[in-house]
Amino acid sequence: MSIRPFRDIKRRETREINVGKVKVGGGNPISVQSMTNTPTTDVKATINQINEISSEGADIVRVSCPDEESSKSLKEIIKHVDIPIVADIHFHYKRAIEAAESGASCLRINPGNIGSKNKIKEVVKAAVDHNCSIRVGVNAGSLEKDILEKYKEPCPEALVESALRNIKILEDENFQNLKVSVKSSDVFLSVEAYRQLSKLTDYPLHLGITEAGGFVSGSVKSSIGLGTLLLEGIGDTIRISLSDNPVEEVKIGNEILKSLNLRERGVKIISCPSCARQGFEVIETVKILEKKLSHIKTPITLSVIGCVVNGPGEAALTDVGITGGKKGNNMLYLSGVQSEKVLTSDMIDKVVSEVEKKVSELDNSK
Repeated sequence: MSIRPFRDIKRRETREINVGKVKVGGGNPISVQSMTNTPTTDVKATINQINEISSEGADIVRVSCPDEESSKSLKEIIKHVDIPIVADIHFHYKRAIEAAESGASCLRINPGNIGSKNKIKEVVKAAVDHNCSIRVGVNAGSLEKDILEKYKEPCPEALVESALRNIKILEDENFQNLKVSVKSSDVFLSVEAYRQLSKLTDYPLHLGITEAGGFVSGSVKSSIGLGTLLLEGIGDTIRISLSDNPVEEVKIGNEILKSLNLRERGVKIISCPSCARQGFEVIETVKILEKKLSHIKTPITLSVIGCVVNGPGEAALTDVGITGGKKGNNMLYLSGVQSEKVLTSDMIDKVVSEVEKKVSELDNSK
């Protein structure tokens, strides 16, 4: 039993699949995904965006392949990136085959939209031949006509029925190297659909609240929906869908996982919202520290608290801490212990220096 069992999350047991070099499910770390929004045929722009997304800490990137030129562009794109690429395919089976041949690590499809059994066979053969996994991607906005007629509207049961139907199509072709998603823009619908599906299959689940909205509303909706499921142990890979720069999706995804102790990466900042008691400008200080420490990948905790009400208590639980004091005399904490007073004018440089020093110690002790 852990020291703090109230923090333990018992993850759902699933089979393991590979998305390129990333292992998904089977108890492996939860991976963070995003998706490019450049025209895939603009190879240079797509490569640049994929590398930006990867640098922010994504594990997998999805790229849309709406036409032949796009799916064939993947071959050149993949040569210049070091992250598994998921090809987003809708309707035309040849796009899936072309993407697999171009080096995609995974195909996002709905087998039921691909067409005849022979076409599905060809897609499965291409996936097998090129060591390509498949994501069955069910979406409330594009359910099969007969399922919509049966349930009258998108509902958890409808999404689950669609997912199981599409899984069976692949299983009938003896293909099981797959993961599944049942997404909706409605938090309640998504959460319940994933809960139901998690009890009916042991395939890895890709979580997302689709079309979640802009940065603020989309981040909140995604945090509530995905956070609820992750706390219940459901989910093996996630995407935050925002009408914003894809890099922002990765930031939010990583922060959700870090807040639940499901991912250890970079600086975890504990900071107060500030008030009249603050000994320094907390909000501006945190913004500056986030930028100056964004290059750090080693897990480390930092507390930035404006006064002594909660400052010492939070600092006692972090690797590095700074607590506001009177007349610009702030207290620096190292490994939970008071270290020295630091003037506000010197504070940011001192905190950055101590964090980097602690990171170096942690890296050298491995």
